[in-house]
Amino acid sequence: MVPIRFGLFYEHQLPRPWRDGDELRLYQDALDQVEIADRVGFDYLWAVEHHFLEEYSHSSAPEVFLAAASQRTERIRLGHGIVQLPPAVNHPARIAERIATLDLVSNGRVDFGTGESSSGAELGGFGVRRTEKRAQWQDAIDAVTRMFVEEPFAGWRSPHLRMPPRNVIPKTVQKPHPPLWVACSRRETIQFAARNGIGALSFSFVEPEDAGKWVDEYYRILESEECVPAGFAVNPNVSVVLPMMLHEDEATAIDRGVDGAHFFAFALAHYYGATPHDPGRTSVWDEFRERRASQGFDRDQVIANAESLNVNVGSLRGAVGTPEQVVELVRRYESVGVDQVSFVLQAGPNRHEHICESLELFGRSVLPHFTEGREEREAAKAERLAPAIEAALARRKPARTSPPGYRIDEDAEVARAQRSSRSRRPVRQEIRAAARRRAAQGFYKLVHGRTDEQIERRFGPNAQRLFFTGMARAYDPSAAAGFAGDIEFRLTPGHGTATTWTIHVSGERARARAGGSGDPDIALSARTADFLRILAGDANPASLLMDGRLAIRGNYELAPRISEMFGGPSPY
Repeated sequence: MVPIRFGLFYEHQLPRPWRDGDELRLYQDALDQVEIADRVGFDYLWAVEHHFLEEYSHSSAPEVFLAAASQRTERIRLGHGIVQLPPAVNHPARIAERIATLDLVSNGRVDFGTGESSSGAELGGFGVRRTEKRAQWQDAIDAVTRMFVEEPFAGWRSPHLRMPPRNVIPKTVQKPHPPLWVACSRRETIQFAARNGIGALSFSFVEPEDAGKWVDEYYRILESEECVPAGFAVNPNVSVVLPMMLHEDEATAIDRGVDGAHFFAFALAHYYGATPHDPGRTSVWDEFRERRASQGFDRDQVIANAESLNVNVGSLRGAVGTPEQVVELVRRYESVGVDQVSFVLQAGPNRHEHICESLELFGRSVLPHFTEGREEREAAKAERLAPAIEAALARRKPARTSPPGYRIDEDAEVARAQRSSRSRRPVRQEIRAAARRRAAQGFYKLVHGRTDEQIERRFGPNAQRLFFTGMARAYDPSAAAGFAGDIEFRLTPGHGTATTWTIHVSGERARARAGGSGDPDIALSARTADFLRILAGDANPASLLMDGRLAIRGNYELAPRISEMFGGPSPY
């Protein structure tokens, strides 16, 4: 059995209303909490990089926070969870410089988590095209890791980055570079992490048994010829994130922690879905209090006296409970091969003193159950994976040498950079994607706050034909992960006859037709109003499923992708 490590995860959340000094107190409290986590035995500190996501994440410069934490701690590893790699957000050379500097001031304790962002607030704020962000990640991670190992860096010429040869300094303490990770929220990105030979930082609140399926697939790909490392070292790890609050009394733990857990997930959906947001004016906290139950975060469904903890049953709970309950939950993750569990305690309205008490209790009553024989089991894992890692690194293109006799020439280099910035870029896909997002936001406004009867009057059979035809036209193959086949929708109004529609997906196209499919790959049945709320991002499908208002048969793994495939918001 693989040994499990533990992390502390920070978004630096700050729900409205705000008062003078709140952000100062938020950061100072977090540093106090990190100091406790280091002392009681946590292995990792993770800090995100997000921009413009009011209330959800006031963490736009994690390298500064991590540097401060490095001077208040001795052993805990300092993880970027994550650095945004698109060059418009962070130039790759600046990333390499900051990571190396943090590695130096922390005496080699940095983990380099990477990502590309999916939030419209961030992508639009920095002018990053959604259709190009994955390619920009792949390009930037290759460039940054070469900056770590090439001396001097031999330069770069790609559609996303032009940079002449330079010696990028300082260099990292850890050789060839700190461990690499990538943010993951679904099966496809777990596979992506494995193919690139980097750790998978999963930010979905997933049950242990489901996480086990991801772990098995991750290590199968990592040990196969599909794995071509993005860096010059392989980091074989899968991490999951859970909300947590501990107390010896279960009801007290729930009272202290469940609102924070629910706000965390609600605010995530707010910024990554189609919910309208007016900068500086929208109160996510007020929307949370108004809509939490309808979005699947019903406070009344989380009650004490649970025999064991389930992450998502009826309402999100995670690791909110007693030490004994959390030990049992972590053992389930450990038994399926998860390498690390990171906990979110600083969330929503959670109080600093309660977070500190939880950390102390975790160190006394949970951590000791998982430390025995850890080093021996990690050594056995490394030995087992060594041949596959060696073979994978042999497939990675080696470090380069700079052009002989290259000399810095400011005028020529600036001229080349200016020519590059004037080059044409494909925009048709991005224009279509932007139109889909605008349509999704408009659809949300038509559905939000309406009764079932009002929605059904607006979307009768004739309107449904236009709606499903529009869905098919909005089909995004990049969200389908190679799926081809029939998706059947059976919609039942409050009064009248049910209607059935089928969307057939093949290659780059999708077509809608009235009627059922003889052999659908997946079939969904719901009230007409509930189905439209799901597609608009105004209802949580998991909550409807558990309430019996949504029925699914067929390929369950396809279900979470359906909304995004046809122009709706991402479920993550």
